[in-house]
Amino acid sequence: MSKGYRIGIIGCGGIANGKHLPSLSKLKNVQLVAFCDIVVERAEEAAKKYDSTEAKVYADYTELLQDTSIDIVHVLTPNISHAEISIAALEAGKHVMCEKPMAKSAAEAKSMVEAAKRTGKKLTIGYNNRFREDSLYLKKLCEAGELGSIYFAKAHAIRRRAVPTWGVFLDEEKQGGGPLIDIGTHALDLTLWMMDNYQPKVVLGTTHHELSQKENAANAWGPWDPKQFTVEDSAFGMIVMENGATIMLESSWALNSLDVDEAKCSLSGTAAGADMKNGLRINGEAHSRLYTKEIELSAGGVAFYEGIEESAPDIEMRKWIEAIEQDKEPVVTPEQAYVVSQILEALYESARTGKAVYLNE
Repeated sequence: MSKGYRIGIIGCGGIANGKHLPSLSKLKNVQLVAFCDIVVERAEEAAKKYDSTEAKVYADYTELLQDTSIDIVHVLTPNISHAEISIAALEAGKHVMCEKPMAKSAAEAKSMVEAAKRTGKKLTIGYNNRFREDSLYLKKLCEAGELGSIYFAKAHAIRRRAVPTWGVFLDEEKQGGGPLIDIGTHALDLTLWMMDNYQPKVVLGTTHHELSQKENAANAWGPWDPKQFTVEDSAFGMIVMENGATIMLESSWALNSLDVDEAKCSLSGTAAGADMKNGLRINGEAHSRLYTKEIELSAGGVAFYEGIEESAPDIEMRKWIEAIEQDKEPVVTPEQAYVVSQILEALYESARTGKAVYLNE
């Protein structure tokens, strides 16, 4: 089908231009027909770059949602408005992809799940790291049972000095937190997905503001303003699942560490282990000897679809549209993303209170 699905974009900032729009524009069966941003010039620029003069531009998302010809909406706004806009879009009869994290709070995330069920429309969350080559290969190993039962894991999201200084990243009111909710959410989602375990029992978390108040700090995107840095600079946690499996989560935008990894996980199972720290490595025991295997992902070439090279976001967008077209569950289900939000919120609560937080009691 040619240009079969009409898509509206709400939020035309960095994540729209860096991920969603480039990948959506490569698909043959979609058409980008509406662009919305509170800074209307951003919407106009996106419309000009990614569509013809037929595309409509809005400053108010409620006006975009009134267009009954739009089939799908991508919500790419600050975390504080994810739930409000996504629920309104679902109730307006649109399928929705919302950027990660699902929402600022677990209650809002739950409301999104309920709205999707109530309306019968599809909802997914933008956890694009599931679609990397190493992630897809490791998921196959996990599904085949080659690691056995995974009972210990680490979720890695450590930057040495890479604090995002643009937009609202440093604003706790609009984002709900710092590196934990921004990049820790990717690592946690990846880890839970590999384990296929969405039954958290108890969490214990800490947050730190140790480096955020430094003046003229070294940083990938230039020094941050300490007065605007209202979120944590690093956060760590332990999550114990109902079956006893344990996850250690580490996240930072600024940390005095050379052990830097982002959106990766390490898994320990009863049959073997795996990690993504230096490529994809599998470790285990065979014939009374230990082994380490390095998976040569480049040997099979780059991921292709219909002769076109695909990045992780390309695959993510294609799979999302296929889920709608074929009426099947998206790769990232709202129920899975809700559990991620549940755990993140509990980690922040634990850090505030100094106590463990028990879930689902």
